[in-house]
Amino acid sequence: METVEEILTSSEVARWIRVSESTLCRWRQRGMGPRVTWMTSTCPRYRRSDVEQWLARAS
Repeated sequence: METVEEILTSSEVARWIRVSESTLCRWRQRGMGPRVTWMTSTCPRYRRSDVEQWLARAS
């Protein structure tokens, strides 16, 4: 049976990694930070597994 991947908002990710949403936005614009998935052109979302991998590489 397949597991459903948890999808997080920018606000949830920012709170989790303890940065402001504007910092996360700036990282996104510069190609830094966790991998982002765009639901629409104005709706960025993050897979929990992508954020976890990014955190593991960053530490």
